[in-house]
Amino acid sequence: MTPGTAERPQMSVEEFEELARRAPETVTLEFVNGKLKVKPVPDGDHGSIFMWLLRQCMHHRPDLDLHPEQGLVVEGYRKGRARPDGALAPVEHFAGHGEWADSSGVLMTVEITSYDSDTDLRDRKEKGAGYAQADIPVFLLIDRDSDTLVVHSEPAHGTYQKQVTYKYGDTVELPDPVAITLATEKLKDYAG
Repeated sequence: MTPGTAERPQMSVEEFEELARRAPETVTLEFVNGKLKVKPVPDGDHGSIFMWLLRQCMHHRPDLDLHPEQGLVVEGYRKGRARPDGALAPVEHFAGHGEWADSSGVLMTVEITSYDSDTDLRDRKEKGAGYAQADIPVFLLIDRDSDTLVVHSEPAHGTYQKQVTYKYGDTVELPDPVAITLATEKLKDYAG
């Protein structure tokens, strides 16, 4: 299979969705920047970080749900398909949606880096660009390689205009419309 780009994708969105439907449950597929991606199975610390964030969101914003692995239609012209580690949206926002929900109404996406060779391109670059192109207001990257949280906000012209980096242990302000303050001291327990 030849490498794809947004202009010359490896396959059509319809072909990807059919492939993703038929993939075994042990494999998570994404279609980012015209390329088929296999998302790695999360390890225990990855899951613990997600649960920490879920509890923080529920405590501060009970009107919102943090959905794990919700399939989203992203990127320019809605040609991408991503499964962020978390998608923050109003309670019951995804009810009645299919496997790939429109990203309208999603307030924040979350990616927690994995320890694999593709995480730099996938989590730090391509997926964030897709979320910005879909005008998702906030993208939170929890980067386990550098023990940081990077808050991307103010999407415009297909990119996030603002990026603020915090170290584990800092107080992290997630901007509107999320409006949550995260106490991140607990993340030091999961530092590599």
